[in-house]
Amino acid sequence: MGAVHRLVLSGKAPPLASHYPSTGGEPRDAWPAFLELLRERRDELRALIDHPVQTNEPARCAALLGGFLEVARTTGLPLRLLEVGASAGLNLRFDRYRYELGDARWGPPESPVLIRARLSGRPPLDTPVDVASRAGCDQRPLDPVSDEGRLALASYVWSDQVERHTRLQAALGVAEQMAASVDRAGAVEWTEARLAEPAPGVVTVVFHSIVMQYLSSAERERFERSLEAAPGLVAWLRMEPSDRDLTEVRLTLWPGGEDRLLALAGYHGDPVRWLDQPDAERPSSPAPPAPAR
Repeated sequence: MGAVHRLVLSGKAPPLASHYPSTGGEPRDAWPAFLELLRERRDELRALIDHPVQTNEPARCAALLGGFLEVARTTGLPLRLLEVGASAGLNLRFDRYRYELGDARWGPPESPVLIRARLSGRPPLDTPVDVASRAGCDQRPLDPVSDEGRLALASYVWSDQVERHTRLQAALGVAEQMAASVDRAGAVEWTEARLAEPAPGVVTVVFHSIVMQYLSSAERERFERSLEAAPGLVAWLRMEPSDRDLTEVRLTLWPGGEDRLLALAGYHGDPVRWLDQPDAERPSSPAPPAPAR
């Protein structure tokens, strides 16, 4: 389906494009045109289906946002962002997006990226946040400012999900204005190397969304050990599948290593059910101090 969509988006399948909402078409009676494309471009499609599926969903920032703000609230420090499995790095730019979360609003009103989600609970949306740096890694990173990278990302969004396409194109526009490097590297080795670098005056936030299932058990264990052993102030924010219909958004902060379930959220960020209680309602425990360097 992604390979066919790629041809449609590339302008190579006008009859089928008239049925695809992502190209302004009406989603009716597409099957004859779909079959004809398979027959006409069989060799090209056979080559394209060997491409790995690659997505980068900015709407997941609706679920991650509260975690970033909680780290900023707890530490009072700028954030050094390190994203594992970053794809094109669109979520590294979370603070440049506009959010409509139920009745709450967050982010620059002039942002071209609008992320909507139903929200229950009280994430710390009034907390100021300062992003000091942004970097990520991926086994097969995509360049969000290249024609090939943009086409690949768009091709793996379902054609009828027009809002996702609009949001993706807007996020790609933001990526043109703000650099964020994504290295071609494995999650464990890259994270170990980054955590070994001196990072005075910031809190290092290692984060990921729907990534851990792609690592082996041994890799996951090594990854977690690297976080536990890292020097300085380190936060681990993750949005990963659970045994429920929603993902779990969890936060661990070192020193201390307290693990907190912050929220439950949809796989694309909507809805967000914030579970974490304000400090006044949680058992009293002092925030870990920033270590001397």
